[in-house]
Amino acid sequence: MYFIEVVLPLSLANTFTYQINEAEYHFIKPGFRVAVPFGKSKIYTALVIEVHQNKPEKYEAKEIHQILDENPIVTPIQIQHWQWIASYYMCTLGEVYRSAVPSAFLLESETIITKSTNDFVVEESLSDEEFLVHQALQQQSSLKIDEVAQILNKKNILPVIKRLIEKNIVKVEEEVTESYKPKLIRYVRLKPQYNSSEGLNQLLELLKKAQKQKEIVLSYFQLVATDKNKPIPIKLLTEKSNATILEVDYT
Repeated sequence: MYFIEVVLPLSLANTFTYQINEAEYHFIKPGFRVAVPFGKSKIYTALVIEVHQNKPEKYEAKEIHQILDENPIVTPIQIQHWQWIASYYMCTLGEVYRSAVPSAFLLESETIITKSTNDFVVEESLSDEEFLVHQALQQQSSLKIDEVAQILNKKNILPVIKRLIEKNIVKVEEEVTESYKPKLIRYVRLKPQYNSSEGLNQLLELLKKAQKQKEIVLSYFQLVATDKNKPIPIKLLTEKSNATILEVDYT
């Protein structure tokens, strides 16, 4: 039996073993990309780092879907360098792999494709499957790889997408997610007209029938007694006045 060891473009500590046939064993080299199933229904572009005949002990090796390259896209020296980066920066090899290659090289189930800016498409040069994808993108602005699989009624569609990218008919849409969110503290401050004694009396008069709001205002003035220019955190004010802040979604 013949196997390959691959890296998935995911934050996973381990490499994974997939089964190949004898012809594939003699063709595939480290640095090739292969489309592989992972999990229940996901497809990823994995990178081969080793070809061997060692059957995995803890799980049954799945078969690959497709070989995506005719020649390695990276060299063994580059793979060793990636392994060093993963070790030095305490990250996974999959994270390095995902960061090191263009997104168009990492087609997967959740990849989104859109029309390229190429306005001159010779439709006669397209295969039936390529033509169907091309036509679908005339009707809608983008497609997920999973949606392409439904259109073509087949699972192994990454080679079709790869050919369309090479022909400059589609392009991969990169999604950028902002991971940093600043920590915000909500403060409260009265309008300037209520900071004087006269203004306070007017405000309390307005709130004479709203006892809880009146208590909140009095608590506010107690808190700012030492520094009238300092805003008061809402959390501190609610604790002082025993009030409750409700957040309601009106969407």
